[in-house]
Amino acid sequence: MNKKTTYVAQAGMIAAVYAAATLITLLALQGLAWGPVQFRISEAVCVLAVLTPAAVPGLTVGCIIANLMALAINGTGALGMLDVVFGSLATFLGALWCWKMRERPKLALLGPVIANALIVPAYLPLLLQGLGYYTIPFTSIALDGLYLPMYLFGVVATGLGEALVIYVLGLPLLSALKRFDVVKKAVAR
Repeated sequence: MNKKTTYVAQAGMIAAVYAAATLITLLALQGLAWGPVQFRISEAVCVLAVLTPAAVPGLTVGCIIANLMALAINGTGALGMLDVVFGSLATFLGALWCWKMRERPKLALLGPVIANALIVPAYLPLLLQGLGYYTIPFTSIALDGLYLPMYLFGVVATGLGEALVIYVLGLPLLSALKRFDVVKKAVAR
């Protein structure tokens, strides 16, 4: 099979898996997939960017699709486009970091954690206020005019959620996929 065809097929499959897993997370965990405390199980799939460069566009497109569908499901309107654009940018940068740092997988997996922890909380206060949320979840801190506390809360909450998913679910997935690849190569000989 042609390398370009393989690349496009891999990217498409990764996009589909990421989008489907994100939507399942939305249905199962609801606000934990899109709220100020983010626990997107689909982020575990970001480890694929350590294995193939096709994961970079695949994860990005999958994130765009999932966020567009969530926009329709959640009814966030134009504000939801912030998540489509900037959430997808975070996914792209995290996946790109994973690919560039693939020789050191544990360090590579910090890419999605850092990108999401820094980017998502930057627009989340605007999105939440637009949806009628006026306090930081689990606290009594009002959002009105307090962007910095909400951003800092988001950095911690999003970063922790992302780190849990990436390292507790993603790292074992990466190990399993690497073992499978070794077995597949041995069978092919």
